[in-house]
Order: sequence, then structure tokens, then C-alpha cells
Amino acid sequence: MHAFDVLGDPVRRRILELLADGERASGEVSAVVQEEFGISQPAVSQHLRVLRDTGFAVVRAEGTRRLYAVNAAPLREADAWLDRFRRYWTPHLDALATEIARGGRARRPPGSKP
Repeated sequence: MHAFDVLGDPVRRRILELLADGERASGEVSAVVQEEFGISQPAVSQHLRVLRDTGFAVVRAEGTRRLYAVNAAPLREADAWLDRFRRYWTPHLDALATEIARGGRARRPPGSKP
């Protein structure tokens, strides 16, 4: 399965977002995802399995709990693929940052320090 097939699913992206903050128990991940997406625990388990099988997540046992964490290697591969396209959006983001900074200065009262 290609990285973007994995990342294209909103449930799997949300699981990765949760795991990006640190290792989490499968039950904790399931509870959040079930609440947000209205899917069953077995469906969440399937998404966790896809993430594990494709290398995006790693799991370790701690007693009866299964703790999941992000594996950064596949994300680095996706980032490397995207790298050739960054030239299309980086100048626009830089220009936006400049405009935001200018707007911030314009709203400050005269004589105030940044």
C-alpha cells in the first residue's frame, strides 16, 4: 500500500495525529476515534492494523495493553516525495508570513514594542 493510500484515510490520519503526541494505548485511541467518527472498536482496530502493517505505527505489549507509537520512517519517505513540489507552495507561504507580520505591526499602538 502506497503511503498516500494510507494517509488518504481521515481515520488513519487522525490516529497518526493522536500518536504524534506520544505513545498511546489502543483503548485510548479507540475511544477518541469512536467518539469522533462514530465507528466501531473493530473498525478502529482495522485502521490500527493497517498503520502497523504498512509501518506507519509500531506496537509494543505492556501487560495486557497494546501501546502504539508513530514510526517516522514512512512519513520521511512521503516527505521526500513531496519535496519536489515544495517550490510551488513555499513562496506563497513565505509571502503570507510576511503579510501577517506586516499586519501585526500595523495593529500595534504607536510607540509600543513588538
